[in-house]
Amino acid sequence: MNERASGGHVRQGMDYGEDADVHEVHSAIQREKREPRAGMEPLSIWLIVVYGLAIFFGGAYLGRFSGNFSGDSLDPALIPHVKTQGPNGPGGAQTQELSQADRGKKIFSANCAVCHQPNGLGAAGQGYPPLAGSEYVNGGTRRLGMIVLKGLQGPLTVKGQSFGAAVMQPWDKTLSDAKISDVLTYIRQEWGNKGGPVAAAQIAGLRKELASHPDSFVEADLKAVPEDAELPGGEPAGAKPADAKNPAPAPPK
Repeated sequence: MNERASGGHVRQGMDYGEDADVHEVHSAIQREKREPRAGMEPLSIWLIVVYGLAIFFGGAYLGRFSGNFSGDSLDPALIPHVKTQGPNGPGGAQTQELSQADRGKKIFSANCAVCHQPNGLGAAGQGYPPLAGSEYVNGGTRRLGMIVLKGLQGPLTVKGQSFGAAVMQPWDKTLSDAKISDVLTYIRQEWGNKGGPVAAAQIAGLRKELASHPDSFVEADLKAVPEDAELPGGEPAGAKPADAKNPAPAPPK
């Protein structure tokens, strides 16, 4: 500020007599508290205490009652496998072996259920005969083995109903003797059927007999075989050993 001093001289600059007022204003500003901002409020001391106690007692509880739990227990590669007594001694199969019918069910579901349906009732509109209650299933095992090994070309009459477009592919090049015997055992014991089991040795015997038969069978071929004709070779699966039928006489006393 420029002011005219006594004697006509102009005084340049600020009037430092106002210095006291400036200091008072600055002091008042510095004494004011800052405006609070959301999210920056300090935690209450009681909340800190409560959280600390919760973490402490939670850790103590887990340490006391968690047993042998650790991060490694969730890794399948580190889980110890318990070896059970298998049919061939220690270290054998860890799970119970499936029965022949159970194995046959898996084979049927993968290869046969599309045509004959999971319920064994077939699909009459598409020419697939039923297996449930079929005379070819509940009779002897030979005709059924012929159909599965070499296939079938219709027409075919099952349970009094004609299936003119019935076609059964041969499975001799696809399924082993064991798998064929398993699936035949399954269908002969499922859906109310009363047939007995079939052994792999019986399928092997029929396979040898039909080795030179190139074509699928027709109904006339099946009718030429007696309904109760059985497969050749070996005892049926599940049958008693021969020595059990004719036990040796007891030694004289």
